[in-house]
Amino acid sequence: MRAADHRELVVVGASLAGLRAARCLREQGFTGALTIVGDEPHPPYDRPPLSKRVLSAPGRPVRPELPVPNGLRARWLLGRAAVRLDPAARAVTLADGTRLTYDGLVVATGSTARGRPPGEPPLPPGVVTLRGWDDALALRAALTEGSPLVVVGAGFLGGEIAAAARERGLDVTLVEAASQPLEGALGATAGAYVAALHREAGIVLRTGTTVEGFLTGADGRLAGVHLGDGTTVPAGTAVLAWGGVPSTGWLAGSGLAVDGGVHCDPWLRVLRTDGTAVPDVVAAGDVARVPQPLAGGARMALGHWTNAVEQGAAAAAALLAGQDPDRTPTPFRAVPSFWSDLHGARIRSVGLPGAADETRVVEHDLTGRRLEIAYHREGRLVGALTVGRTGRLASYRRALEEHLASGTVKAP
Repeated sequence: MRAADHRELVVVGASLAGLRAARCLREQGFTGALTIVGDEPHPPYDRPPLSKRVLSAPGRPVRPELPVPNGLRARWLLGRAAVRLDPAARAVTLADGTRLTYDGLVVATGSTARGRPPGEPPLPPGVVTLRGWDDALALRAALTEGSPLVVVGAGFLGGEIAAAARERGLDVTLVEAASQPLEGALGATAGAYVAALHREAGIVLRTGTTVEGFLTGADGRLAGVHLGDGTTVPAGTAVLAWGGVPSTGWLAGSGLAVDGGVHCDPWLRVLRTDGTAVPDVVAAGDVARVPQPLAGGARMALGHWTNAVEQGAAAAAALLAGQDPDRTPTPFRAVPSFWSDLHGARIRSVGLPGAADETRVVEHDLTGRRLEIAYHREGRLVGALTVGRTGRLASYRRALEEHLASGTVKAP
């Protein structure tokens, strides 16, 4: 008979990465106590639909809940944010004062929407961000016919919000500081392609300019957005889609390295500021900065759905391997990938296009909604992107997997 497992594992973060980690802990044989902490009151749900069908679908939207497997046997503490970590005492403190001790910890707190910089005037009513379910419902209610929308930031999130609003018939202006949408992530060619898609859909695209302030009406609500080029764009609602900020505030004073996210080694073990690993603490998802071989080993936090799924599973395996001498730890080497659908165009990518120093355009057909770009760094493939050519990504993925498999990483 198997001896009782008296360990207590805690997962802080009840979204995709945290749920995946919890599920994999059970699947990989953990039978002890499992607690999942979430700052939102809602059960785990999928976030990508928030900027797509939740905004554009007719009728009352349904929260896209993630399936919780039978047999998870977890204690759920929802609507109770973590506010402090004490690695020496192996304890997490929650906002209501609850103190959770652990034998192993998964940090999966994700990220929050980047809002107005600290110290600047408060945002007027009508200027919003989109990160969670409640944000999506509020934004959907604000997208009323005849009320123009300004989206600040033409990245993946901003582009999807703009597309969803345009599908509902709104007048939409998309503001981007770079010369093209997604230029930093995908390069100028893909950025120009996406810009053309937006313009064909009737979105007014204002690139190479920033937001300088907001115009309010007599009621104090938003009436317009002042841009850096001296113009003002009328707006009933403005969405700040400037990207996310890893949720690391609760780790202040813990001794963890948290610059731009929680620093991890290749096994997803969380690191202290001196570079050593914290015992029995791992991280996964948007909050984790993990070495990326395709980017020369630079630590990066990747805010993509597949990354959260894959790191959640890998973090669970790493945590259990660190507590069991019979398990062999494996470095995290998954090929990053993402997708986005804009104006009927299916954009798919593998690898890290943003790490490239050279782009090679294989196919470019705006009318036929076809695009294929290979991205290289120092002559080696690091990524690929397609529009309407999803089947062509398989060969790129295999090449990238072979590249990663050829690397050598010493076991911890």
